[in-house]
Amino acid sequence: MDDDKIIELFFERSEQGIRELDRKYGKTCYALSYNILNNRQDAEECVNDAYLGAWNAIPPTKPKPLLSYIVKIVRNISLKTYWAKKATKRGGLYTVALEEIEACIADSKNVEDEMEVKELARTIEKFLDTMTPENRVIFMRRYWFSDSYKDIAEFVGLSEKSVSVRLSRIRQKMKQYLIEREVFA
Repeated sequence: MDDDKIIELFFERSEQGIRELDRKYGKTCYALSYNILNNRQDAEECVNDAYLGAWNAIPPTKPKPLLSYIVKIVRNISLKTYWAKKATKRGGLYTVALEEIEACIADSKNVEDEMEVKELARTIEKFLDTMTPENRVIFMRRYWFSDSYKDIAEFVGLSEKSVSVRLSRIRQKMKQYLIEREVFA
């Protein structure tokens, strides 16, 4: 089923929309969450939470492309779960409590901080535009999808060592790119 039809099912408030979303993108969503959390049950919960988030946001949102939209939700929920579990393992109950309450209180970030983050994101996007498509895929698979070197190597048809070396070179080039644009001093 195509994305427009799935979104149409969401607008109709048909639960079939969630089933079709899972059928089409469930494996990708689960793999992303599992790569971040390394726990099957937590990954399943995050994917289900993402589906609920999509259900609550569509309508009025009409995301295009749907895959990017749902993957971003899954990634954000998975990262939040990862950091919460990491804080718990440290015995940081206070940290976990603060994270729980953060959603209820005003954001402590100021507008200047948000502008800097947005500018950094634009600069990194411009850097990614300078890379070859294959290197861009390698970068995104590692740093957005959290894929292992082995998985990336299989995906692009290279050895793990080649992927490792390319990522190292990409990071060096990105650092230099950011320094030249005075993002880093």
